[in-house]
Amino acid sequence: MNTITVDELGRSIRAGAKPRLLDVRTAAEYSRLHAAGACLVPLDELNPSTVASAHLDASEPLYVLCHAGSRAAVACEKLTAMGIGNAVRVDGGTLAWEGASLPVVRAGARVSIERQVRIAAGSLVLVGLALAWCVHPAFVAVSMFVGAGLVFAGITNYCGMAIVMAKMPWNRSPTTPPSDAKIMPSQPGIPRQIGSS
Repeated sequence: MNTITVDELGRSIRAGAKPRLLDVRTAAEYSRLHAAGACLVPLDELNPSTVASAHLDASEPLYVLCHAGSRAAVACEKLTAMGIGNAVRVDGGTLAWEGASLPVVRAGARVSIERQVRIAAGSLVLVGLALAWCVHPAFVAVSMFVGAGLVFAGITNYCGMAIVMAKMPWNRSPTTPPSDAKIMPSQPGIPRQIGSS
């Protein structure tokens, strides 16, 4: 899998390049903050064939971003499996992009998926302990289950609770593209956008 650092990409942007950026985070994450010019196609809605049909110049790289890089790696693997060999993971994702002072678009403050997971996990642990104390000691299993899930997420970088949180109605946005969304070819002076055929 090809990878590029935000510093390398930033140098090419400052030199006048207009890279094609694909953001595979959730709509809620994207609406809070995203790289300027990035198109949104959430990873769970990514249909590599639609990206391939719109990505006309096979020599032009498609830079894939997520929050920190792990979802972008999965997206690049999906794209490569569909024959799009020029998908490039942006190392460090949007966090590194913002840290490198590259252009971003900010919107209203929303609670990030990561914070929602911490709030939910902490609440479940407290509820499990309270129920174990007041109702029956077996309720301590709730806290143990949540703890085991957090350990699993830390080891594998796969968090089931985050996937469930991303599908909650408050994290869905009316700007989420349909499942047949594709990246429109970029044109000078016109922002890249998502459209359907």
